[in-house]
Amino acid sequence: MVAHFTLGCHSPWLTNPWVGLLLLSKVVESNPEAFKPHYRQLLQLFGTVLQDLNNPPALYYCILTLTAMTPYTGSEEMNLMRSLIPNLIVALKHLLKADQDQASEAMEVFDELMESEVSIIVPHIAEIVRFCLETVLKHKLLNPILQTIFPVLSAAPPPGEEDPEDEENDSGDQSDSENPKHCAAQMPLTQACLASENPYERKGGIMCLAVLAEGCADHIRTKMLSSVLQTVCRSLSDSNQVVRSAGLFALGQFSEYLQPDVSKYCDELMPLLLGYLSSLNEAKVGHVTKAFYALENFMENLGSDIAPYLPTLMDTMLSALNNASSLKIKELAVSAIGAIANAAKELLVPYFPPVIESLKGFLTATTEEMRPLQTQALDTLSVLARTIGNDVFSPLAAECVQLGLNLTDTIDDPDLRRCTYSLYSAVSTVSPDCLTPHLTAITTVMLLALKSTEGVTVCICSHRFSVENAYIDEKEDACDALGEIPLYYTLHFISLDVFHLQTMCVFDYKPQFPHEDVRRAAFAAMGQFCRAQHKVWKENPTEANHLALQKLLDIVLPCFLEAVRTERERQVVMGVFEAMNSVLKSCQGEALKSPGRLQEISHVIRDVLKKKTLCQDSGGDEPDDDDQQAEYDAMLQEFAGEGIPLLASAVPADTFAPFLNDLLPLIMSKAKSSCTVADRSFSVGTIGEVLQALVSVSGGRGVAGRLSNRLLPVLVAGVKDSDAEVRNNSVFGLGSLAQAAGPIVASDYPMMLSLFSNLLTKESDRRVIDNLCAALCRMIMSNVDAVPLEQVVPALVARLPLQEDMEENKTVYSCLAMLYKHNPALVQYTHGLHLPDRMFAFGPELD
Repeated sequence: MVAHFTLGCHSPWLTNPWVGLLLLSKVVESNPEAFKPHYRQLLQLFGTVLQDLNNPPALYYCILTLTAMTPYTGSEEMNLMRSLIPNLIVALKHLLKADQDQASEAMEVFDELMESEVSIIVPHIAEIVRFCLETVLKHKLLNPILQTIFPVLSAAPPPGEEDPEDEENDSGDQSDSENPKHCAAQMPLTQACLASENPYERKGGIMCLAVLAEGCADHIRTKMLSSVLQTVCRSLSDSNQVVRSAGLFALGQFSEYLQPDVSKYCDELMPLLLGYLSSLNEAKVGHVTKAFYALENFMENLGSDIAPYLPTLMDTMLSALNNASSLKIKELAVSAIGAIANAAKELLVPYFPPVIESLKGFLTATTEEMRPLQTQALDTLSVLARTIGNDVFSPLAAECVQLGLNLTDTIDDPDLRRCTYSLYSAVSTVSPDCLTPHLTAITTVMLLALKSTEGVTVCICSHRFSVENAYIDEKEDACDALGEIPLYYTLHFISLDVFHLQTMCVFDYKPQFPHEDVRRAAFAAMGQFCRAQHKVWKENPTEANHLALQKLLDIVLPCFLEAVRTERERQVVMGVFEAMNSVLKSCQGEALKSPGRLQEISHVIRDVLKKKTLCQDSGGDEPDDDDQQAEYDAMLQEFAGEGIPLLASAVPADTFAPFLNDLLPLIMSKAKSSCTVADRSFSVGTIGEVLQALVSVSGGRGVAGRLSNRLLPVLVAGVKDSDAEVRNNSVFGLGSLAQAAGPIVASDYPMMLSLFSNLLTKESDRRVIDNLCAALCRMIMSNVDAVPLEQVVPALVARLPLQEDMEENKTVYSCLAMLYKHNPALVQYTHGLHLPDRMFAFGPELD
């Protein structure tokens, strides 16, 4: 019977060849199970029909038949069904152009697939969502959809159905809300909500701002940060708890996604947060949680600016640790102390004794209800080890190691083990000798965690593996610790046997455990092994240590290169580049001794810049949104591009020149005015870093000189860019070109000085001004006779001292010291322009 349908669908004598498919769709719909023995043959037929894009009726009836069959397909038809999805999406796009009603009905196939065979559709979900969004936008349905959604977002719930976070006396034990109200955002509608008398509408507006902070971060940071912050700040003092709760969540979102710009509002926001924390009672644990969320995110980038608030912060946290009856409140306070320590570092020393005294009680707890607080205390203890200072923490190092061993011996909990691995890593940065007696036990536990299949479950129907998050985190942290601990040993800690165990866990075990976070952490650990062995060799330069380093590099770097080519997940490839770049930075020429390695690394960088790697073709772990896909592309290319100046600094310039000539056009193409700000910034920034690398390598001046005619127009255009970051990187690049090429570009000095002079008269961004000062200093030091010092030096000194880019102080000090010897009278004159005395203190040392 199926054979007759197949013939009918393709018979040349049929005027309308879709008639057979029409009949097939009707009979299958009436009794789909009867056709089950023929599903494979039908699916093969559909694979052909769906490619006939000039026959919309055939596409329509084919998809209707497929929809009727889907609930009854079994595992034996899985692969055939899966192979149809790309053609199915293309067919629906063409059907939409021919007949919108038929296309609308045919799209029900997605509903059936998601209900019946979701594993088939998951790999294609990004493309399906994009297709649906394109349909919405093409037919101008966005505003009607938002007009429908927004009343739902801002509606007051019926009595007894309030959102958990809006309840006045919530316990804080509920899981995170996934209410669809949190998913809609559109500014005109948001503004109306914010001005409403209805508290739920005000909440809806605030929640929209919170969501926008993640998806529209760049626009908000550059165009409207002050106004939206004022709105959120007002919500924190709203008369209604519902609005105040939403405001806390929004402030947490802003603090997470709008950095570092949001930190500039420290004086306005910190008092609000501290005041809010001081006024909360324990009954409202959900609100306290949001307040801590906002506080921790905000403190992340404060650094020493946290100092004025430290007494109040620590009084609040210590009071919570000592007086709160809620374990959740104590856990939040312990976590906040870790965030405070990351910002305050040694400023936290006066508070260290009472903090440690409180943590000790949590660390030795044995009851299950104390476990979350115990693991958080371990995490915070690790942070303190890294931040408080070696002298303060060293006396506790041995006790911390023993604590970790005791906990893993007595408690079988992946979260707890994960925290002990982080603690061992932290202790290794302070007192590595404390780990020495226990290294075998510690590394054995970590390697067993990597090989363990505990927490791994298999879905028979989809042949997919899933792993409980706790076990994923444990494996990831085990990799991180195995990589970091050796970096702080002065003796040869790593044996190749241990390393081979690690690679076995990562690569041989990879098919059974495909989680990307673990792979990324494993690659990072391998890079750290190389850096550690390089350190061993530098401190004890024996032939045996050098041979061990080269053997290690010969294993690790080919693994990195293979992963860039074959890995499907972009996040993992970014991690591979980050690890490889760290190896290049530490090992430099040693990493490139193997024949062909410089070429291989250059070529994988080129492939990424050309978007020719597998992860760029497959989509991997990327989000559905095109803008976010572009952002992921830019991030990956930036990670790859960071390797170019590292290669330039690792070998003689003439050795790298052929590969640089191959890569530069790809970099320069991203500096066009039509490119995104991120691309333009990346382009000129990479050019500047490459030129800076050429300053210190053999033959660098000649190569920089030969490149100058190609690079000058790009950098000059960048100095005139509308974006401050692009201008900043371009100014740095021009200064580096002058420094690298020396007298070869002396004839371009008048043009460059005129460009800088014009920029100085109108530039308001302090970082650009700081880099402009440094660029002038590089020009002076490279060719002092080509610079009209009487005009340039006073203009330079008038912009000193540097205010943001403090790394360039060395460049400025070196220049002023040279000028002091070259022309004391000129420097004495500039001293009258209020040049800080401390700059002259460096003069004799910077000869």
